Amino acid sequence: MTYTSEESNEVDARDLVDLEVLGEDEFARRALLKQSRWYAVQVASGCENRVKMNLEQRIQTLDVSNQILDVQIPETAILKHQKDGKPKEGSEKVFPGYVLIRMIMDDDAWQVVKNTPNVINFVGAEQKRRYGRGRGHVKPMPLGHSEVERIFRRAQEQEPVLKFNLATGDKITVLSGPFKEFEGEIVEVSAERSKLKALLSIFGRETPVELEVTQVQKIE
Repeated sequence: MTYTSEESNEVDARDLVDLEVLGEDEFARRALLKQSRWYAVQVASGCENRVKMNLEQRIQTLDVSNQILDVQIPETAILKHQKDGKPKEGSEKVFPGYVLIRMIMDDDAWQVVKNTPNVINFVGAEQKRRYGRGRGHVKPMPLGHSEVERIFRRAQEQEPVLKFNLATGDKITVLSGPFKEFEGEIVEVSAERSKLKALLSIFGRETPVELEVTQVQKIE
């Protein structure tokens, strides 16, 4: 199968001016970026970082750095709720199971990516087989410029989100505040507010109390 870049390689007068201003190396780099497009590649679950590392090694080994320009796994900052109630900084993949690759598509570049361990396939349009049964091959489809911009902007600008493993019915111990060391059961969780409501035994009565998720610890 044959893949070609859709971008034009024509050089106009403005390009010649840019060459003088930028220098040959920078001009060549910008020319490659101009021709390239971003593609999404589906990978085996939990293997995103391994695929990125292996692909970057293959790019250097097979000398295709002028065709495969960048490999990214967009991530957002999160705060992970720990057992002691204290949040810990971490990150979360925007699209688990996918890696984004900036490349100039052709047969060589396609083969390098497709034959990387744990790569499943490019995201694209499935081409039907002319003869016989079974699935055809997938034609890689580049992501739209606005879609790419939105993905990376979301990863860069999103405020850290507190992630916690608490659910209705869980038994908890209060770690801080006026109800410290009280035990109870969660009856409601408000993830967007990072708060929960629990029934605590106060003066012998089950009393609903609103708490921050960072104030409690799940009883295993």
